This record gives sequence, C-alpha cells and structure tokens, in this order.
Amino acid sequence: MSAATDVGKALAGVREQLAALAASAGRDPRAVQLVAVSKTHPAEAIRTAHAAGQRDFGENRVQELRAKAEALKDLPGLRWHWIGSLQTNKVRELLSVPGLVLLHSLDRPKLADELQRELARTGSTLDVLLQLHATDEPTKHGCPPVDAPVLVQHVLAHCPSLRLRGLMAMGPLHGDPVPAFRTTAALRDRLQAEFSLDLSVLSMGMSGDLAPAVAAGSTLVRIGTAIFGARPEP
Repeated sequence: MSAATDVGKALAGVREQLAALAASAGRDPRAVQLVAVSKTHPAEAIRTAHAAGQRDFGENRVQELRAKAEALKDLPGLRWHWIGSLQTNKVRELLSVPGLVLLHSLDRPKLADELQRELARTGSTLDVLLQLHATDEPTKHGCPPVDAPVLVQHVLAHCPSLRLRGLMAMGPLHGDPVPAFRTTAALRDRLQAEFSLDLSVLSMGMSGDLAPAVAAGSTLVRIGTAIFGARPEP
C-alpha cells in the first residue's frame, strides 16, 4: 500500500470517527472541523492529504511553516493554523505566511500587542483563539482561566486587528480530560456573556481525547499521528 493511499484512508477513517462521535453526542458532524497536524511531516504528505480533500493544517515552527507554504503554493485553498506557543520575535515572520487563517495560542498581552503592531503595519487582521492553561501541568502553556477576562479586555481595548473567535485548550497528558474541557467550555460561555462576543470556536481534542472533547462542544480537533503516522525523527 502506498503512502498516498495510507494518508487518504487514514483521513477517511478519522472523518468517520468524528462523525460518529458527534452523532453520539447529539451534534451535527459538520460542526466539528478537522485540523490535520502536519508539523514535522514533509510537504508531500500535506500534498497527499490535500488531494484527499483536507484543507486545514496545523504547524508549530515558523521556519518549517514558511518552507511548506512556499513548497505548496500551487495548491488551492490551503489554510494554515498556528497551534504552538509563539515568541514575540517570530510574529512578523509568522504573519508573512500566506494562507494563515487562525492562531490558536494567544496567551498573554505582550503577544497580543506585538501581533497588533505588525498587523497594523500591514493593514491586516487575524482571527485568534485565547489559549487556556486548563490543567495543572507546568509543561503546558496558556493563560490561567482566572486571568482570561483581563486578556480579553486587553484585546478588545488595544488590539483592533485581532478578531477573538474562541478558546483553545489541551487536556492533560495523563488522567481524565473531561474537567479541563468542561472548564474551557464554561469559561467560553461566561466570556461570551460578559463581553457580548461570538466565541463560537472551541479548539479542543487530539487523538487520545477526541470523544470527551467532542462531547464537551469542541468545534476544532487537532489530529496528526492518526493521519500522517508517527512523526519523523529529527
């Protein structure tokens, strides 16, 4: 079986799984969008996934993303998602990538301000998600839930080029992910009500915790290994 067939079949299997999970949660399967996490995988793997109908891809290294965007510029409709922590000194380089549609990891005012400065310079706007630190794991990034209203207020007051669309959170590496996902969904509801915002996007769920994420209301899931296979060794 060819690698191209593997990716195509894997994509079909993931889509079937998502549809079944959505149906079991009483949700419209079309309400759950798949972001194929292509980080560390070669551009040709993305090309194969694109041929199988996938358009949204997630990356977390700026230089790698820029190289892939350049190599795949002939493909129509590619949508890049930034899913990693972002240093402020990488903002200009990231925002130069064509097809960047969503930043999942806005977690602090300093990053919001740097994004705003660069977007204002180019006359652009960007959809962003507020990344929550919804577990107690020190290795994870994100804004503590208690600080989320302050960050939202900062974006609304000082960053008109940022369009806040929702929240992103990761479940724990070990243990039950349900509390983290429920916390994120409940906080989204509170922020919507407090600030009169439409925060319709919830980016939650990866290969190991899809079912609880979809049940909690996730609208974006981030799947890599189940589509592309194990990540290549660096």
